[in-house]
Amino acid sequence: MLILFNKPFGVLTQFTDKGNAGSERPTLSGFIDVPGVYPAGRLDKDSEGLLLLTDDGRLQARIAHPKFRKPKTYLVQVEGEPSDAQLEDLRRGVTLKDGPTRPAKARRIPPPDLWPRVPPVRYRKSVPDAWIEITITEGRNRQVRRMTAHVGLPTLRLVRWSIGEWSLDGIAPGEWRAV
Repeated sequence: MLILFNKPFGVLTQFTDKGNAGSERPTLSGFIDVPGVYPAGRLDKDSEGLLLLTDDGRLQARIAHPKFRKPKTYLVQVEGEPSDAQLEDLRRGVTLKDGPTRPAKARRIPPPDLWPRVPPVRYRKSVPDAWIEITITEGRNRQVRRMTAHVGLPTLRLVRWSIGEWSLDGIAPGEWRAV
């Protein structure tokens, strides 16, 4: 079984919260009541979008393990106006504290037609923002956020739109579909 889930902002990519006692945070169990499925990869609490869950360990490995280089596409709202040089740096790959990243696909896009984020992204009149689409083939911890920050474009909103051939198309936040 494979489940495509549109993870809302603020939801942990786990079924239980083993964090601070008394400060229950939303988890996958509040959205998905299917026994025996586990996330194939992770998505930060501060990020939204496609999360794949499966009950098949082999499929989970093929989706999540970096050696399979599954492309993951993100729609990223950044602070600032991306220059051609900044986008080219992302395309070549950047060197982060944990080493160089693989080259990424990166391009400016018009603001996508997405659901409103709750809470909304802070708007500042004096600082422009823009949207870029980034596709990576690895999945380090907070990688897209670290890459955009490295080139001077801090991430304001991050939505994973697709993983390989699977996408969020037609799946509302908090909803899921079995494929």
